[in-house]
Amino acid sequence: MKFILTSALFAALSFCAVLFFNGCTPADTETSSEDYPSKTITLICPWAAGGGTDRLSRYMADQLQRELGKPCVVVNRTGGSGVVGHSAGALAKPDGHTITMITSELNSMHWMGITDLTYENFDPLLQLNADAAAIIVRSDSEWNSVSDFLDAARTNPGKLTMSGTATGGVWDLARAGFQLATDIPVNAVRWIPAKGAAPSIVELLGGHIDAVCCSVPEAISQIEAGQLKALCVMSENRLKDYPDIPTVKEDGIDWIGVGWRGLGMPQKTPQAILDKVVAACSKIVRSPEYESFMKKNGFAIKIREGMEFGTFLKEQDDQWKIVVKAAGYAK
Repeated sequence: MKFILTSALFAALSFCAVLFFNGCTPADTETSSEDYPSKTITLICPWAAGGGTDRLSRYMADQLQRELGKPCVVVNRTGGSGVVGHSAGALAKPDGHTITMITSELNSMHWMGITDLTYENFDPLLQLNADAAAIIVRSDSEWNSVSDFLDAARTNPGKLTMSGTATGGVWDLARAGFQLATDIPVNAVRWIPAKGAAPSIVELLGGHIDAVCCSVPEAISQIEAGQLKALCVMSENRLKDYPDIPTVKEDGIDWIGVGWRGLGMPQKTPQAILDKVVAACSKIVRSPEYESFMKKNGFAIKIREGMEFGTFLKEQDDQWKIVVKAAGYAK
């Protein structure tokens, strides 16, 4: 006997098959804001345990657990210059139970050809901080201002050396954009790749390189000890905690270079759930405890929520597109 599937029956069976292979039933395909969260929340950190992004991830996970009433665990998904963790977060089920600590590399790595992933793969929750790049030299350096440093770069192209992170990392791109804004070719200062600001500072103190580009908090111990001095910061205004350091804009240089961290959920997460998590995060980041944690760890606080954060991500993506291509890192 022949069995003929009607279009309606075929559609119904197909839907059940999809649910079966995804390990769920029609009743749990969506989580309402009233039921959310219904299970443990995973917070993906794209960077290694023990680093600054990991510390901030664990702080937020602990606070979200208190606010939302369900366990929130940090999972470090490292590799691929941030691609592995960001991809895992973007491709997770959009039910609100996976949050990603997205970082500024999200705005540059796709322009560098190492992934197709962009900020548009996430629904933005909020920005947590922004650390401005700074140009830092030894305290006995002949350069006492950013103008002095730029004059040396123009006079001796290819002679000066600088470090702070890996080639194409956020601090490398920050200084590249800074040089382009002053009409100095990127290769006029040789970038020496390093695993981070800490080893770069050691090289600077040892006289092996001429300058470091990183955030002020990363070098504040050596600055306060009189070993190093910051010539400038690449921020809109002077830093609240370091008001004596001039901005590059004060020298007429139209450039801002920051490294940032924030939280995002997979695209198409229900708006009601996004709103609930943003409300919880907003409460956390406006607390005295958060301010104390950030100050202790040397992180500058910068809060942007929801669509304001989304607008910032678009602006950053446009900015780094220009820098990556001009620096010759685009593929």
